[in-house]
Amino acid sequence: MRYYRLLLYTLLLLIPLKIHTQNENKISLDSFKKLRKQIKTYQYQYNYSEAIKNSSSLIEEAKKNNNDFYEFYGLIELGFVHHLINDSIKAKTYTESALEKAIETKADTLILWAYNDLANVQKVTKSNYTKMIGYYQKAIDISNNTPEASLPVAEHMNIGNAYITVEQPEKAYYYLKKAKDYLNQEKRHELFYLNLNILFGRYYNAIGDYKKAIQTLETSLSLAEEKYLNQTSSSYKYLAIAYEKLKKPSKANKYLRLQQAVDLKLHNLEKDVLLAETSAKFEIDLYEKEIDAINMEKINSQKLAKKSTTFTRILSFLSLILLAGLIAIFVLAKNRKKYINQLSYKNEELTHAKNKAEQLSKLKTKFFSTVSHEIRTPLYGVIGLSSILLDDKKLESHKEDLTSLKFSADYLLALINDVLMLSKMESNGVKLEKTPYKLSSLVNSITNSFAFLLEQNNNKLIVDIDSQIPNDLIGDSIRLSQILMNLIGNAVKFNENGNIWLSIKLIEVTNNNQYYSKFIVKDDGIGIPLEEQSAIFEEFSQVQNDNYSYQGTGLGLPIVVKLLDLHNSEIHLESTPNKGATFSFILPLTANLAIKNTNIENGNCLTKNKKEHIKNCHILIVDDNKINQKITKKILQTKNYNCSIASNGKDAIDLVKQNKYDLILMDINMPEVDGLEATKIIRTFNKTTPIVALTAVEDRGIRHKAFNSGMNDLILKPYDNLQFFSTILKNLSK
Repeated sequence: MRYYRLLLYTLLLLIPLKIHTQNENKISLDSFKKLRKQIKTYQYQYNYSEAIKNSSSLIEEAKKNNNDFYEFYGLIELGFVHHLINDSIKAKTYTESALEKAIETKADTLILWAYNDLANVQKVTKSNYTKMIGYYQKAIDISNNTPEASLPVAEHMNIGNAYITVEQPEKAYYYLKKAKDYLNQEKRHELFYLNLNILFGRYYNAIGDYKKAIQTLETSLSLAEEKYLNQTSSSYKYLAIAYEKLKKPSKANKYLRLQQAVDLKLHNLEKDVLLAETSAKFEIDLYEKEIDAINMEKINSQKLAKKSTTFTRILSFLSLILLAGLIAIFVLAKNRKKYINQLSYKNEELTHAKNKAEQLSKLKTKFFSTVSHEIRTPLYGVIGLSSILLDDKKLESHKEDLTSLKFSADYLLALINDVLMLSKMESNGVKLEKTPYKLSSLVNSITNSFAFLLEQNNNKLIVDIDSQIPNDLIGDSIRLSQILMNLIGNAVKFNENGNIWLSIKLIEVTNNNQYYSKFIVKDDGIGIPLEEQSAIFEEFSQVQNDNYSYQGTGLGLPIVVKLLDLHNSEIHLESTPNKGATFSFILPLTANLAIKNTNIENGNCLTKNKKEHIKNCHILIVDDNKINQKITKKILQTKNYNCSIASNGKDAIDLVKQNKYDLILMDINMPEVDGLEATKIIRTFNKTTPIVALTAVEDRGIRHKAFNSGMNDLILKPYDNLQFFSTILKNLSK
C-alpha cells in the first residue's frame, strides 16, 4: 500500500492552488520549487533523512519570506515522511500543524489537503475509524464547495475501505458507488480504477455475494498482474476467500498459492525499503538531536542577551507588587471589622432561617399525619359500610348505587393517598419495607378495585403472570401496589371499549434468590403523542384530548417514577396516538423461602396440615371510634369470627387479663392509653397472643414504633378485605 499512498500524494500535488504570499521574488520562488522537487525525489528514493532535512529547510525559508504555502508544504511533507517510516505520533503532530497553517491561510485547497493527510495517517481500527471518516468527510465537504478542486474520488474510496475493514459493508456501498460515479465523470490514473474494483470485490465478499465478488476481482486481475504486485496480491487473497465460501477448495488453494508467490516477491522488495527506513530513522534521530542542540544554543543566547533587561523588569514588577500589597493590606485592615460584623449578622440570619425551616418541616409532617388520620378514619367508615351493604342480598336493588358510593370513596382515598405520598416523598419520608405477601392476592386486589371503572368504560382487564415467578414473596407490597394501581388506573381512564393487559414476565433468576421480572401495563386506548411523552411524568401534567373528559390531579405517573427510583428502577414508555400505550419496568422480586403451609379460603382459618376450619376464633377489636368498631366487627362476622370490643387501651388491658383471645386488632391513636402503650403493658403478662395494629396513621415511623412496642403486624385503614383477612390468617396460624 506504500506505493499507492505515494501515487495519491503525487496526484494531490496536481491540485491547482490559489494563495497570496508576501515578499516573494523570482529567486526565492525558484529556490522553493527546487526544495519541493528534492523532497519528493528523496521520498521516492526512500532517502527519508534527506527528505526531512529539506522539509525543515523549506519551512525555515518560507517563514523568513512570509510564504504561507511553502511553510504549509514543508509541514505536510514532514508528516507524510514520518508516516512512511511508521512514526505515527510525529506524523499526526506535523500534519495537525499543517492543518492549523492551512486554516490560518483560509485556502480551501490546503485545508482539504490537510484533512486528507490527517485521515491517511490514522490506522483503520474499530476504536478510531469514526475519527478517520470524519476527516475524510470534512475533505469531501470542502471539495464539493471548491470549484477548482478535483472530485473527491480517493476520499470516498478510503471511507468505503474503512467501513469494510470494520465489518460495516452496508455503509460502504454508498461511498464506493459515489467514487465509481466520479471516475466516470473525471478520468484518473488506472490505479484508482484497479483499487476501486478490489474494494467492490471485498464489499461483495462481505455481504455474501461471492459470485459477484469473483466476477469483479477477475475483471481487473490482468492489469494488476501486469504492473502492480500489491493489487495482484489483494486480488488473489479475496478471490481465494470467495471460492472457499463457495466450497471450491481447488480454486481457493490455487489463488492462495498465487498470493504466496506474489507476497514473497513483495517481501524481497520491501527488505530494501525496511533497511532504508531503519537507516533513515537512525539518521533522523541524529539530525533531530542536532536540531535540538542548535535550538537550545539559540535559546541560551537569547536568554543571556535579555537577562539584564528581564532582571530590571522583574525588579520593577516586584516593587509594584510590594506597593500594591501594602495598599491592599491597609484597605483590608480597615474593612476587616466591617466584614466580620456583616458575616456575624448573616450567620445569625441563616441560623434563624434554619431553625424556622426545621420547625415548619416538623409542623408540616405533623399536619399531614393528622390530616391522614382524620380523613382516613371517616373514609374507613364509608368504604367499610358500603362493602358490607354490597354483600347484603336484601339490598340487591340498591347494588348499583352502593357500587357508585364505594367507587367514589375509593377514588377520594386514592386522591388523598397521591397527595400525601408526594409530600412524603419530597421530604424523603418513604422507605421500602420488607414484609411477606402473595403476588396473586396483590394482583387480585388491584383487579377488584377497578371492577366498577372497567364496567363503566366497557373495558376488559387481562392478567398474565409468568408461572415461574413464585407466588410467596417478601418486599414492599404497598409500594408495588401503588405503582400498578396508578399505571392501570391511567390505562382504564384513557380507554373506552378497549382492553388493558397486565403482564409479569420472568427475565432472570440470580443466585441470591432474586427473580428479576418485567411488569408491562398495555392498553389500546388514545395513546400519547411523542411531544407529550416526557411531560406526562411531570407533576400535575396530563395528556389533553378533546374527545375525553378526565379526572385526576396528574400525580400518578410522577409518583410511579419516584417509587421506581426507590427500587433503583425506571419506567419505559412506548406509545403511538390512537394505538394505545405500553408502560414497563423491571423489579427484583424476592421469594419467601420461609413461608408456612397456610391457606386462605374466603377469609376462614385453616390448619397447616389437615386444612380444617379453626372454629371459635375469638378476636378482640380495640378502637375508640364507634363506627369503626361496628364495621370491623361486621367484616369479621361475615367469616364467622367471634368478636369482642374495647373502646380504649385501658379497657383492652383489662379484657386481655380476664379472657383468652386468638388475636387482638389494636388501634393506635386512642384516649387515656394509646395502642402502643397498651401493647407494651399487655406484653408484660402475655407474650403469645398476636397483636395487629389497625390504624389510619401513615407516617414514616409508625411501622417501626408498632413492632418495637410488641405488635406482630400492621394493617392500614382503609384496607382491602382480602389483604385484611390474609394478615389475620397469617398471624392466627402462628
